[in-house]
Amino acid sequence: MCGIVGAVAERDVVPILIEGLKRLEYRGYDSAGVVVLDEQARLTRMRAPGKVREVEALVKEGGLRGVSGVAHTRWATHGKPNQANAHPHICRKTVAVVHNGIIENHEALRATQRERGYEFTSQTDTEVVVHQIYDHLQTGKSLLTAVQDTVRELEGAYALGVISNTDAGTLIAARRGSPLVIGVGIGEHFIASDVAALLPVTQRFIFLEDGDVAEIAKDRLSIFNAAGEPVERPLKYSELTTDAVERGQYRHYMLKEIFEQPRALAETLEGRLSGDSVLEAALGPEAPAILDKVQGVHILACGTSYHAGMVARYWLESLAGIPCSVEVASEFRYRHPVVRRNSLVVCISQSGETADTLAALHEAKQRGFGASLAICNVPESSLIRESDLVLMTRAGPEIGVASTKAFTTQLVALMLLAVVLGRRHGMSAQTEVQLVQQLTHLPTVIEQVLGFNDEIQKLAERFADKHHALFLGRGAQYPVAMEGALKLKEISYIHAEAYPAGELKHGPLALVDADMPVIAVAPNNELLEKLKSNLQEVRARGGELIVFADESVDVEADEQLTLFRIASVPDPIAPIVFTVPLQLLAYHVAVLKGTDVDQPRNLAKSVTVE
Repeated sequence: MCGIVGAVAERDVVPILIEGLKRLEYRGYDSAGVVVLDEQARLTRMRAPGKVREVEALVKEGGLRGVSGVAHTRWATHGKPNQANAHPHICRKTVAVVHNGIIENHEALRATQRERGYEFTSQTDTEVVVHQIYDHLQTGKSLLTAVQDTVRELEGAYALGVISNTDAGTLIAARRGSPLVIGVGIGEHFIASDVAALLPVTQRFIFLEDGDVAEIAKDRLSIFNAAGEPVERPLKYSELTTDAVERGQYRHYMLKEIFEQPRALAETLEGRLSGDSVLEAALGPEAPAILDKVQGVHILACGTSYHAGMVARYWLESLAGIPCSVEVASEFRYRHPVVRRNSLVVCISQSGETADTLAALHEAKQRGFGASLAICNVPESSLIRESDLVLMTRAGPEIGVASTKAFTTQLVALMLLAVVLGRRHGMSAQTEVQLVQQLTHLPTVIEQVLGFNDEIQKLAERFADKHHALFLGRGAQYPVAMEGALKLKEISYIHAEAYPAGELKHGPLALVDADMPVIAVAPNNELLEKLKSNLQEVRARGGELIVFADESVDVEADEQLTLFRIASVPDPIAPIVFTVPLQLLAYHVAVLKGTDVDQPRNLAKSVTVE
């Protein structure tokens, strides 16, 4: 959710902190701030509402310098996005804290601290953390011990970066439920909530586990688990490069990521296909034994990942012949679901840190649902570590808040899962051969669809004065319509809803008029004729239709209907293919409306709080 970056070094760390904030701005951009300890061990803080550039300007104007410090870019959970609520928070000019997560017992701590004479200058839950640490410091404890004692008193989720002039040259990091990584340099160390923030200074990382507290200096590092015992965490080398998180020639990250999809899909498939078959060992060495026992699939996900799961349900039932249910992760844990033994619990998350999805996985484990599979884009994430099987999507860094390449690579991973389960439940060898061939050609097909970019850009002009839109699809294209509506609403702020086309006459048809564009996806499958009937219902009521159709579909354009013909593709992979023009449409409409495409208002990339 929010972004954290910290550093302790012999050199001035302010440029490192500011650059890190810029690279984390996709995680939060309501406000930002930085605090450093200078060579005289004085705490100096600068913070401002708005983008990181506002703080950067203050830093340059004030000539801020320091050899250790922490910084933060915020996505508001408690309190409005203003300067008072911006991190870092400081207690009595002694200790400073940046925090990602939610402290659930902050009200009780606040009441106790008020009684002890602490003043509160913000509405945030974070301020109770910094006061609690200061309280422990006043008893003569070291900064490390003060933080360790404090986190034992916190309920909820957190990633913390802490500095104090009582222990200059030391940076304390702690995590529970929110991601935090340590970057290892030469004679210097860093922390961040995402490796992308630190790529300019290191490619060596240590990933803290839940409950860990780390004491960090420029030339030493100690890590302690939740019990306070010294532990070793493995040093890992990131394959990401600085260029991987740059926009390059593209105006926005989102457009770059849309056009990266052919490569991302190819890399997701690489090493997982052998001839005309899927290698199930790609899911892990224990995959064959686990998959042999699976009698059903239970998919848990949120947002775009939930839509991917909905598409997969059609594949798992129609191709693999196995029952499948799909649930919004935030609802699953409170629904008291009936346990289905020998179900494979599939959790889908781009970041692997989605709080609701992780909580749903924990609930499924406690209830005894069965083995778990993570479909994820971040190899070091919590979801990966807590799942029995793993299928990485290999989409590469996705900076734009509106997910694009993460979604299509999730679909490819889910198709691979459908194949390896299907061969256990009656799928013929010929069907597997056909599906593998379709997947192999998919990157080339997506390249062709991207060729519609200029035409879709012109189409976007017709949305300039629109405030509402309907998306229609049938079968596996219904979740694609849902994803198209989500993309349009989250980056252009146009109210958009998706419906199964057959439901149009059961209510939504009342909304159709000349000012309500209707976008439909029309592949050539057994539901085509029914969809064409639904389109006629829109036409009869004066509605404006935009149809993305298989080139073999017998539909003609007219004054009411704008037609985009997509090259014919086999029905199983059609949902992946038809997703791309809807992404382009949402992007160009948002650009036309002048919104912040990569960082839409009120949203953050990784939702690491419940």
